[in-house]
Amino acid sequence: MATCLRLQSCGTPRLRLALPSRGLRPRAGCWAPRPAELRAYAPGLGSLPEALLRTDSFLGGRWLPAAATFPVLDPASGAELGRVADCGAPEARAAVRAAYDAFCSWRGVSAKERSSVLRKWYDLMIQNKDDLAKIITAESGKPLKEAQGEILYSAHFLEWFSEEARRVYGDVISTPAKEKRALVLKQPLGVAAVITPWNFPSAMITRKVGAALAAGCTVVVKPAEDTPFSALALAELSNRAGVPPGVYNVVPCSQNKAKVVGEALCTDPLVSKISFTGSTATGKVLLHYAADSVKRVSMELGGLAPFIVFDSADVDQAVAGALASKFRNSGQTCVCSNRFLVQRGIHDAFVKKFAEAMKTQLRVGNGFEERTTQGPLINERAVEKVEKHVSDALSKGATVVTGGKRHQLGKNFFEPTLLSNVTQDMLCSREETFGPLAPVIKFDTEEEAVAIANATDVGLAGNSPSSLPSRLNTPYPATSTRSPVRRGLNRPARAPTANWGTGAALALREPPPSAGALRKAALPHAALSGVRDVRDAPRAPHAKSRVPPSSSGQDEGGGSRATDSDCAETGGGGLGAQAARGVKE
Repeated sequence: MATCLRLQSCGTPRLRLALPSRGLRPRAGCWAPRPAELRAYAPGLGSLPEALLRTDSFLGGRWLPAAATFPVLDPASGAELGRVADCGAPEARAAVRAAYDAFCSWRGVSAKERSSVLRKWYDLMIQNKDDLAKIITAESGKPLKEAQGEILYSAHFLEWFSEEARRVYGDVISTPAKEKRALVLKQPLGVAAVITPWNFPSAMITRKVGAALAAGCTVVVKPAEDTPFSALALAELSNRAGVPPGVYNVVPCSQNKAKVVGEALCTDPLVSKISFTGSTATGKVLLHYAADSVKRVSMELGGLAPFIVFDSADVDQAVAGALASKFRNSGQTCVCSNRFLVQRGIHDAFVKKFAEAMKTQLRVGNGFEERTTQGPLINERAVEKVEKHVSDALSKGATVVTGGKRHQLGKNFFEPTLLSNVTQDMLCSREETFGPLAPVIKFDTEEEAVAIANATDVGLAGNSPSSLPSRLNTPYPATSTRSPVRRGLNRPARAPTANWGTGAALALREPPPSAGALRKAALPHAALSGVRDVRDAPRAPHAKSRVPPSSSGQDEGGGSRATDSDCAETGGGGLGAQAARGVKE
């Protein structure tokens, strides 16, 4: 059975993680005093209600232990926060079966009822927002203020989808025969496997799960091994909100079992949809798993965001935008600016002011300390990658303007780093760093900047602060919801980004009406399109003329498959063989 250790702290109460019937207490002799750097935990996890701190898997509405456990570490100190159930392929398959069984009834629940349940879940998140934020800070290291912002952002996805659940409409399509009409009705796809990252351990769950539940689907969530407590806390609140057993399931696992669990989820014939946010390399593996059964897949993968500063830019505004777009969550977001392209005429002034701002406005420390703006990186591997990028750049002629090494706090802390004289052959120009490293590349012409920005196979975001309206470009309409994708920008610049802004990239307080320039390229698991992506559109049995095929082709049953633009509620009598099968197209 999963166990939890006392939180290493100075004078804090014992941290006990609860099971349904009793709290888990630490084993005797497992606690020892820690150095003074942990002083910030005095107001931390020790004061949280036990019910939110879960360590077991959540399957079919029940908290179930696994045969093994794995440790969850505080990235700021390396202390063990607790041990969580280490699920494997059998638990993953059991979760899928529980979700499938629940789907058979959840799909028939009215949109109004689903809306009400999601709204209750949102209300509970708001009521527990401070405790949920502390959990995020403890397991991810994120500064508490950022964690509080994430919880509000996360909760608003549930609010948004609780409202969108009532707005899943059908359609009537004209046919070649004047006396006939094609009636399109929507139905939920079925079980959705949701695999989420550690950098937004709450928001990346609710933006996917909210859409799925609103549409009538059920889900199995595999959270990142570094941050399982947030997913389990959401499970506790979902249970209180009245989400039926099996509709929301969580299977935490260690890094050693992540591959087998991911494979089990993506190859199970009862799973109809896969939603993943993470690295491009992992995304390719999951796509391979999903291909055999032709499952629907929504993915948000890696990026290499450029931040282009032309001579026409206001330097102070450009620096402010650079700080916000680079150092949020210590540079550990997929839309963080990874390359700073600065035109020669403004280069020196920008680098000087950027360095000054980094020294005066960024404070590295424990996420629970009030003044902290830069917490630790998630683990040792993340620190080693930043060190590798810095070392590679210096060996090829780059110059450290500020930072450049591990912070004196040690552990997983790294100094906010600014490099100049960076060239395109350096790793920091070609790979996503995912850390507090800002490399500056000097360019002369607009065409050169466009070429440098386009020198990548991936793209999620980009920024270009400028005082000239001709340089404030708008992305072309998104024609695909997959990522990474190439997007064109209107004249004068064209770069492979799905989201193009003019400066700061900050957390939104609630989802936009469509996932456009402020978020991540109309992703199918965000905003309105999220509901569309987990609905299917079978052909009504009484429509004798076939519905015109969509861009994604026709299914084997003769009806049309829904595209990301389809958004109608299941309704009407007798939806034919497709509806009877429930989860498969």
